[in-house]
Amino acid sequence: MIIAIDGPAASGKGTLAVKVAHHYRLPHLDTGLLYRAVARILTDRGLPLTDATAARQAARDIGPAILADLRLRDRVMGEAASVVAVIGDVRSELIDYQRRFAHQPGGAVLDGRDIGTVICPDAHVKLFVTASVEERANRRHKELIGRGQKADFGEILQELRRRDERDANRATAPLKIAADALLIDSTHLDATATLQTAINLIDSRVSLLKKH
Repeated sequence: MIIAIDGPAASGKGTLAVKVAHHYRLPHLDTGLLYRAVARILTDRGLPLTDATAARQAARDIGPAILADLRLRDRVMGEAASVVAVIGDVRSELIDYQRRFAHQPGGAVLDGRDIGTVICPDAHVKLFVTASVEERANRRHKELIGRGQKADFGEILQELRRRDERDANRATAPLKIAADALLIDSTHLDATATLQTAINLIDSRVSLLKKH
């Protein structure tokens, strides 16, 4: 079973994807880490994030070690990832990686921004998780404070708005809801309620698929 979970930055899709994967005993891939890895490699090499040729090579050089690098979770890398993600060659290089992961025996759970529309349009279940930009900024602010990092709510809010605009308007694989995706607005839901909503939707969709 392939489960695709898409949504904007800080919507909670990553946390949800981990829990959904655990519930259904499926492997999980946070595809956003791939783009953060490209940005990290470029930064470590002292190269600009907008260098398409270097970014494509960085995408080819991704391995298990870089994906386990805790630096990928930094707020700076999140912003940098959205810059390299607009480079068509980078996305092309990473598509095969993601599709191989998704189509392994038994399936998998993948979360990102174009899983249901581009990477796995054949996914058995597609979820689109969202929340108001203000609530997403609030969650990100609390997350950073909880990690002991300095964080300004206003800056985070503006950053998320910029990322939303960039993700929605990029030429290649823009962020959008797949026609057959199931929408979860988590603005007023806590993590437990969001997970239960997702499980109910997934079970309902799987049951429907079995009938056909």
